[in-house]
Parts: sequence; C-alpha cells; structure tokens
Amino acid sequence: MSFNGLQAFVSFLDSCGDLQRIKSYADPSLEITELADRMVKNGGKALLFEDTGTDFPLLINAMASDERIKAAIHRSSYEDAGEEILSLFNAIGSGGGFRKKISDLPQLLRMLKVMPKRISGRGICQEVIMSDVDLDRLPVLKCWPYDGGRFITLPLVHTFHPVTLKTNVGMYRMQVMGPGKTGMHWHRHKTGARHFEAWKERSEKMPVTVTLGGDPVYTYAATAPVPENIDEYILAGFLRHKRVKLVKCLTNDIWVPADSDFVIEGYVDPAEDLVWEGPFGDHTGFYSLADWYPSFHVTCITHRRDAVYPATIVGVPPMEDAWIGKATEKIFLAPMKMAISPEMEDIHLPYEGVAHNLVIVKIKKEYPGQGLKVLSALFGAGQMMFSKYIIAVSGETEVTDYGAVAKCLLENTDLNFDILRLKGPLDVLDHASDSFSFGGKIGIDATKKMPEELSTRDNNNVIDSESLLKQLSEVDYDLEVSTVSGYVIAVISLRSAHEPFNISEFSGNMPEVFHSRGVISILVDEGITKSDLRTVAWYSLANTDPLRDIVVFNGGGVFINAIRKNNIEPSFSRQWPNVVCSDNKTIQTVDDHWSSYVPGDFIQSPSLALKGIEVAGDAVVPEKK
Repeated sequence: MSFNGLQAFVSFLDSCGDLQRIKSYADPSLEITELADRMVKNGGKALLFEDTGTDFPLLINAMASDERIKAAIHRSSYEDAGEEILSLFNAIGSGGGFRKKISDLPQLLRMLKVMPKRISGRGICQEVIMSDVDLDRLPVLKCWPYDGGRFITLPLVHTFHPVTLKTNVGMYRMQVMGPGKTGMHWHRHKTGARHFEAWKERSEKMPVTVTLGGDPVYTYAATAPVPENIDEYILAGFLRHKRVKLVKCLTNDIWVPADSDFVIEGYVDPAEDLVWEGPFGDHTGFYSLADWYPSFHVTCITHRRDAVYPATIVGVPPMEDAWIGKATEKIFLAPMKMAISPEMEDIHLPYEGVAHNLVIVKIKKEYPGQGLKVLSALFGAGQMMFSKYIIAVSGETEVTDYGAVAKCLLENTDLNFDILRLKGPLDVLDHASDSFSFGGKIGIDATKKMPEELSTRDNNNVIDSESLLKQLSEVDYDLEVSTVSGYVIAVISLRSAHEPFNISEFSGNMPEVFHSRGVISILVDEGITKSDLRTVAWYSLANTDPLRDIVVFNGGGVFINAIRKNNIEPSFSRQWPNVVCSDNKTIQTVDDHWSSYVPGDFIQSPSLALKGIEVAGDAVVPEKK
C-alpha cells in the first residue's frame, strides 16, 4: 500500500484511531509546538490542526510511534526492510564480470520496477499555482520563543551536481525571511552543501526545489543514511514496492514526486552574500545559534487542492525524530554490517544521545582487541564519524538494556586499557567542543575480555556500594546519589554562588570517596532534577567534550563536568546556547484552552521541568560579570 499524498495518510491514521483532529484555532507561532510537545512526550496520537489561520491544515507527530512510522514506510518489520535494503545496495554496487551480472539479473530486474519514473504533463502537486509567491500563506511554525523566526521543518530539498548531474534529496531547515525568501541551512558535511560549492565554482545560480508532504515514505527517505550513489526515490520505491512518479518543475529543471502536497521552486545564488540565519531550537535540546548561510529565492509555489502542510518539532528529547532514528538504526543495521563491520550484531542510539552523542554497539567477539577495532571503524564511518561516545559490548547483552550495559562497563572495563581517545569531526550543532565542529571522542571497549587482554590488568571488580553510599552521605555537597548495576552515581548540583569558578581546582579538591572505583560523579547546573537520570544523561552528553570534561582519578573514580562552560576557568571561547523550552505565556495559553484542543486528561507542559536550567532572555546564555 502506498499513500497518494498526506491526505491519504491522514485518512489511514484516522481509520486506525491514531489521529487527533484539533478543530479549534491554534497559533502556528509557539502554540502548536507546545501542544505537540505535550503529546509526543506522552505517547499521544498524530495531530491534525484544522484551523491554522491559513487555507491549509497542519499535520504533526505523524511518525512519533513505531506503528505510525512503520505505516509511513509501508513495512510491518524494520528488520525485514533492512535485509531488503542490503540486497538493493548489493545489486547497485555489485561488480564482477559477465557471470556475476547474469547471476544478479533477477535482483536487478526487481530493482528496476522501483526506479523513479519521469512522466509528462503536470502532477497532482501542480493542480494549483499560487498567483503570487507568498510563503506567508502556509502555516509555517515558529517553534520556540528564541527562534530567529518561522521555520519550514520538514522540507525535502532537491538539488543536483552541475557536472555529474547526480541528484540529492536532503532535509535542511528553512527560515522564512520574506514572502519569497528563506535561509538554506545545509551543514558543511551535507550533500546539498557540496552541490552548492560545485555551482559556486561555475559561477552559476543553483536550481533548488523544495517539496512538502506526498507519500510520507519520501520524508523518511530524505533522512535516511543512503550512500550518495543511491537516489532517495529508489529507496522510497523499494520500501513501498512501487516506483515514484516524478514531474518536471515549472520554473527549473528539477523533477519531483507528482503526489507531493506542496512544491516550492527556486534557486540559490552563490554570488550573493550569505544571510544571518537562526537561532533555532534544535534536536540537541539546545538552541543552535545564528550563523551565515545561503539564501533560497522562490520562483513558484504549487500545491494540490487537498494539500496538508507537514511539520515536525525538535527539542529536548524524546521528540518525533527519536522514532525516526529508531527505525533507521534497525533498518540500516544489515547494510552497516556489510559496509563497516561484519561482527556487529546490533546497534542502538539512545534518544538521550540525540543521534550523535551516544552509540551502543554489540559485536560477536572472536579475538582479542576486536572491541577496539570496531570502535575505530565506527568513528571513521559515514554519519557515525560525528559520534562523541561509543560503547562496545558483547555476549548476551541487549543494547537497549542500560542496566546490562552498565554491568558490562563495570565488569569488563579497565580505564587504563579499554578506552579509545581521539579527536575528530563533530556535528556542527555540538556546542560543547572548544572548536566548531571538531573535538574530543571516547570509545569504551566493554566487551568480555579474552585471556590475552587480561594479562596485565587489575581484575578487582568488587565494589563496596554500602560503604561508598555512607561516605557520600557525609559529604557537604548538594547531591543526589543512586546505584545502577553496581555503580554509585553521585549527581552534584553546582550552586550559583560558585560561578564563575576554576573547574580544575574543584575536581582536584573533591573528597577522597569520589576517587573510589565504582563512583561516577557528575557536576550539573543548579536547577536540573538530579534524580532524573535520563535527563542528567542527556544534559551530560550534550554539555561535555569527552577529552576535556572527564577526569579519571587514580583510584578509578570518574568525574564528569557537565555544567555550562561559559562561566568557568579555564575560559571557554564559544557562545553557550540556552536550553529549549516554551515560554510561560504560551504554557498558560495552552493550559487555559486545553479542553477545547484535546478531549481527555490534562497533560502538563514538559517545559516546566526545564525552567530551572533555562536562562531567561535569549538563545545565548549570557556570561556572568
């Protein structure tokens, strides 16, 4: 089954009882975000806002559950999809002579049935041509209070290379800067940015077309980590077992899905000055700060008569992207094994790690040093190169069982032997590194060790947790202590009076109990809920450079400096972003109108739990004078 546009997907979700229609007016500026955030963090349905103050309804949280995302990609099993995609990659990339090609022929013929097909004439996506180019006619969201403006958050950005003519469909946020102009936020590592540089070398305007909606599998394909030689619409056709029909745009030479809901055609001129784009409340849970990016100029907007505007929000996890990420880690496990490391048995990206900050991989271990070998391979592989922390486990450990992973760390890890420390590229949204998009990484080999790996190490894994807990209770710190699989976790709150202060002196003067093996102490900012270890984990992963902010004491204890770095010594040269949460006025507005939006039990704003670590005033946290 395929969906001929978002209206068909809406009808499907409605028939499954997995859609909440909101008929009362909800403001696309901040209000829709607040409602969507409450619902997504509480396992809510997809939301269709029927009154947006425009001619178009808005669909959000459409993929924020396993059931909905499986429906969106036309599959009942992630793993089966992964095996099929592996066969697709093998077919496209196969070499060899005549005999090899003959043996591959059945698979290649099957693949040809899902190759995108260009058709003549106009598509449903071109039923209505807007008489004037005006993005204000769409219900574009302003997501968070310190955002630089309104952002298109689910754009499928179509570009092609001027020489090779290879196409790409990427997803890059677009800040609306006028009726016919947006920013184009493609990061330096993305294919769209590489295409831009190629057009710049030729001193030519770059054709760009943005589509919104259509079959939801297109949106997934645009986010998927496919190799550059594979068209995203081959993947989309393969997933839904039906080729994607493409029509030519009206004002440039780009081809787009005929069943899209909206088509926004235009160009980027490399000769123009860059524009100041952002800030934007991002998937890290912090604002990505303003920077210079190209302008996108709109030449034409078309849409279908029954068009539905798609949107998503990102922010403090979990959000809709957590489910998309979960699907990707399952679907692409088999191709990753083929391309990177055949001993990989499973991989998991916890949502607290917001895609790149934490990866847990399980391997089938057969020889000494294999855990470190896999860690090295992952740090150099595709999008995995942006990872900050990677943990390797083996045996019967489930990568989604965090207690079991912690047990492996305790029993199988010697910090003097099993740590891979390095520097490398980071996601441009990482705010904790000293240098933009470059910083420290740590790989931890928590696999079960073989005799050759144990000959020179201390294997004393006995920890007297009761004694450690008693000693910690006598420490004059504002802390919360808990135990996880043998570890003693001490979360220490930094009182405001301590800022600014010297972090080296602080860690150097910590009482002896924190030096003990089995104690992990984490310094966080005042206002965080110290007993909420998942929030502490998100905050710590986002706010640390592994090489700079982790101290291993001689006794085996670990200290993690997870506080803001802009008010401590040694000095931090970059701006520090604010945490993403709704403002009090928006929270109160949604509270007051809750019963008119959503029938059923009242859901409190998730932002209230973040107010203690939000710094009022701006997307940038000001330094204390």
